Amino acid sequence: MNSDYIVFVDESGDHSLTSIDPEYPIFVLCFCVMKKADYADTVVPRLKRLKFETFGHDCVVLHEIDIRRKRGYFSQLSREPREAFMGALTQVIVDTPMTVVAVVIDKRKHKEKYINPYNPYHIGIQFGLERVRHFLRLNGQHESLTHVVCEARGAREDADLELAFRRVCDGGNSSKKPFNFDVVICDKKANSEGLQLADLMARPIGLHVLRPDQQNRAYDVLSAKFFNPGTVVAGNGLKVFP
Repeated sequence: MNSDYIVFVDESGDHSLTSIDPEYPIFVLCFCVMKKADYADTVVPRLKRLKFETFGHDCVVLHEIDIRRKRGYFSQLSREPREAFMGALTQVIVDTPMTVVAVVIDKRKHKEKYINPYNPYHIGIQFGLERVRHFLRLNGQHESLTHVVCEARGAREDADLELAFRRVCDGGNSSKKPFNFDVVICDKKANSEGLQLADLMARPIGLHVLRPDQQNRAYDVLSAKFFNPGTVVAGNGLKVFP
């Protein structure tokens, strides 16, 4: 039996420990959990409607770096249409009932602390799935099959992701128990609104961890979405490692 929830995952930064960008020395993996009914009935129609209203069609992929650098379709927007688009997009995120789990890895500290540091992507997958599984358990859905949609990155990277994913689900996690997840690797060309939302969230979260005193309106909106089960356990919705 499939669960009532679906999970979308995207990243910010890269997981390389050999070449670390001094301006962005972190890797972020963002998990966006939504009820399928909310996603199908509300989120997808609203995002498609916003694309139609702004661009005249729904073939535009909402990619954070393209929006930020005004590339592709976003280069065609003058100031007022751009502000209207950003305001409407922010409102969709505010209105969407979803739960966010983000894992942020400081690659410099990770290398300094461990002689043989683990792959940041593998760490992110484990910490993220553990927290998503906790959320599902609290909602009585952990025994049902939950699909986790990740963006395709290339044949080699996708195979590595699937191997790490299967390892965690087979018991390579803090509870030593199997997780009932199935990974779906999805090409960006599929134009998945869920993956686009996860992509929009990852970098603002990373920037907040990197520069917490810097103004970050996107993070202020997202922070209300973090998984918070109301326990004394810190780091449920936002896990910073090490």
